[in-house]
Amino acid sequence: MKYLVALAFLAILASLGSALFFMLRDGRNGQPKTSRMARALGFRVGFSILIFLCILLAWKLGYIHPTGINAGQ
Repeated sequence: MKYLVALAFLAILASLGSALFFMLRDGRNGQPKTSRMARALGFRVGFSILIFLCILLAWKLGYIHPTGINAGQ
């Protein structure tokens, strides 16, 4: 599970990097830069949701446990 979370986090960083690259390019090759940048940012949102769901699933299955102060104290 932690490998999947790490892979999703790397995918988030790669998607942000590609969005930055497409933002800085000047729309050559006939395709507007905004559509490619928006697609890369959309993938980032999808990967963020995936990492949240993986953490939630790991908590529900008992792989990870919350720490901190109990609510009753």
